[in-house]
Amino acid sequence: MKALTWHGKGDIRCESVPDPRIEHPRDAIIKVTACAICGSDLHLFNGVMPSMESGDVLGHETMGEVVEVGAGNQALKPGDRVVVPFTIACGECFFCTRGFHSGCERSNPNAEQARKLWGHSPAGLFGYSHLLGGYAGGQAEYLRVPFADAGPIKVPAGLSDEQVLFLSDIFPTGYMAAEFCNIQGGDTIAVWGCGPVGQFAIRSAFLLGAERVIAIDTVPERLALARQAGAETLDFREEDIYERIQQMTHGRGADACIDAVGTEADATASADSILDRVKTATFLGTDRPHVLRQAIHCCRNFGTVSIVGVYGGFLDKIPFGSAINRGLTFRMAQTPVQRYLPGLLRRIEAGEIDPSFVITHRAALEDGPDLYKRFRDKEDGCIKVVLKP
Repeated sequence: MKALTWHGKGDIRCESVPDPRIEHPRDAIIKVTACAICGSDLHLFNGVMPSMESGDVLGHETMGEVVEVGAGNQALKPGDRVVVPFTIACGECFFCTRGFHSGCERSNPNAEQARKLWGHSPAGLFGYSHLLGGYAGGQAEYLRVPFADAGPIKVPAGLSDEQVLFLSDIFPTGYMAAEFCNIQGGDTIAVWGCGPVGQFAIRSAFLLGAERVIAIDTVPERLALARQAGAETLDFREEDIYERIQQMTHGRGADACIDAVGTEADATASADSILDRVKTATFLGTDRPHVLRQAIHCCRNFGTVSIVGVYGGFLDKIPFGSAINRGLTFRMAQTPVQRYLPGLLRRIEAGEIDPSFVITHRAALEDGPDLYKRFRDKEDGCIKVVLKP
């Protein structure tokens, strides 16, 4: 089959790889009908995440048609149309039974490797390094889905692929980011990063009752899309974000701040972000947390900082004194997608949101390597790419 594979920093190829096969009775094989390039895939493309190996199949936003199931899988049958969560979860362990599927104790075969870095292992993820299981991803013609009786959700016939594909990751992630904010009527929510996750965080904040959303980015197309949702926008290259948020909130600060950027904040945004870039380039640091620092300072006393941007290691110069002295709450996670799927699918069916609004580019799998570059470089108005194998 054809798949997008990783061969080092900046080197993504579309090439032939072995077809997946049933390896466990609970498995399923799906024929991929739509997949997407995620912002967190760019961390792999840029060589930021450790433990990638040449030839690894990428992708964790995937849906398709079931073509084969293991003997122990009673939940699915060939012909079912499903969306596959990016978090791989057994559905039975301590964390899964409590709705924390991204903390699954059974789905990462390389758990010991993860423990050495993070103290404990999270769940395995599709197409996202050997640290998180080494699972082949879904930017391919076919995908093996482990624990397929506990993860994928069946799609109603009346909904298109593009309406439901993002249930695999970015819609639940953006929604969780907003839910973490514990939004009350009249709240002002500030969102850093107007990429796909940020766009869903903006719309989810309004769905959950926010009065105002302030969206921060510098890419004109992203800012325009945020304004279409009703957000007020700030360009961090043109304005002092802290001062503007202070002005807009009469000196109080935002009620909650969402970091939808993560480890690769723009290295020209400020002196501290330039220093972060130098440290990561010289192996003196692991991440560039400029946005997190700014979100902490911009949040009101006893407000919430919601973190859904991906970080990988040890963060430097975080203003923790500000956080503790002002009573901030931090909420963060890799999204337990399975927890959110039923409710978000109902919202799509009810017409409350059509997630396809975020798509700007549609292409064949063979076009994937070029679109990785365009997405990273924010060329041609590229916000979200959907590939049709």
